[in-house]
Amino acid sequence: MTIGAFDEARGIRTGSRALVVLPVLSSGNSSALRSPDAKLAEAVSLSGAIALDVVHAEVVKLRAPNVSRLLGTGQIARLAATVAALCVEVVIIDGPVTPVQQRNLEKELKAKVIDRTGLILEIFGERASTSEGTLQVELAHLQYQASRLVRSWTHLERQRGGFGFLGGPGESQIETDRRLIRDRIARLRKELEEVRRTRGLHRTNRQKAPWPVVALVGYTNAGKSTLFNRLTGAEVRAEDLLFATLDPTMRAIRLPGHDKLVLSDTVGFVSDLPTQLVAAFRATLEEVLEADLIVHVRDISHPDSDAQAQDVMKVLSELGLAPENRETPMLTVFNKIDAMDAEQRALVQARAGSDAIPVSALTGEGLDQLRAAMDIALRAGARVHRFTLPAGDGKRLAWLHSHGEVVSEAFDDEGVTVEVRLSDKDRARFVAMELA
Repeated sequence: MTIGAFDEARGIRTGSRALVVLPVLSSGNSSALRSPDAKLAEAVSLSGAIALDVVHAEVVKLRAPNVSRLLGTGQIARLAATVAALCVEVVIIDGPVTPVQQRNLEKELKAKVIDRTGLILEIFGERASTSEGTLQVELAHLQYQASRLVRSWTHLERQRGGFGFLGGPGESQIETDRRLIRDRIARLRKELEEVRRTRGLHRTNRQKAPWPVVALVGYTNAGKSTLFNRLTGAEVRAEDLLFATLDPTMRAIRLPGHDKLVLSDTVGFVSDLPTQLVAAFRATLEEVLEADLIVHVRDISHPDSDAQAQDVMKVLSELGLAPENRETPMLTVFNKIDAMDAEQRALVQARAGSDAIPVSALTGEGLDQLRAAMDIALRAGARVHRFTLPAGDGKRLAWLHSHGEVVSEAFDDEGVTVEVRLSDKDRARFVAMELA
């Protein structure tokens, strides 16, 4: 079951009262792009994404993490008093917490405790809607859960709609749980391998099709889905909410010079994304690897926009798409300029220069410039190729006109010889049409 429907026996219900704690080392990096207050605000937003009622949030400074309890004795006593006074049911630690620390904190605070990884996995568990997304999240959850069997459970065989980080203590048959977890992980991996194989076949078929693929990437809540809806006329879920989109969505659109291309909306990235999720969602993010163009959507109105951009580039680097070894072109979009005043917009326009396109996905401002930039980027690296087509082959001749820049055409009794400027990928698509 999802967090919005925990039964009373498990002690958690919609709107559970939560306390958010951000541990910060007092000797931390003062030059970090994100301030502790900004990190705390994001943790509160993440908590709100699964309908927790955050009644208190604070930064806790540590000289060094306590091995068994993470926090100091005095800090725990103060937080325990706050938990009791505010009737807090869930304490969220925005950082890594070991199983031992989690168990001891729960005993002393007398409330459920989850760390940042558990919180993000809980969000993903609620939001995944496709069978593939559900499998990926469950695998990530089990890999995470396997290391912390202090709250074990043995009901892995029954179908579940959520993943229960916030649930009750469950059974204590640790060895049974470990075996069940191992078996379930093995089955999930086999199922996901079949999903990847099927996705690979679909991707191979798309590569044979004469349409380029454009992938939208960006930090969560940067406005990718709103932009996707604007460009495609679709109705993908687009809310002012972290991780509103988890499962990839693809739609066909038109651009100047392209009668058709495929636009892909992908899962949003986040700082300190759990490694289990990076691995589990690799199949989903492979859509980015195969794209002809990557569009990096940034919320330029956000005070941490630069730090968010660095987090996105870090994940792309983990996928082998670092700028130094990336062949796929990338466009940067400065989104949400509608949320800025005239002075701020002028600064953004000056900063964008020729390297980024300022837009408002909400109002549609700047989208014509974005479409033109996408067209130019898709044609980048084009070279002139010569093709001879038989008479009457109007379909492929029209394709060359719509996807390339026709330099010359010569007609004779046998057909037409065309010299056309095409990118390497478009040339490969045209050759695939010839062989089909």
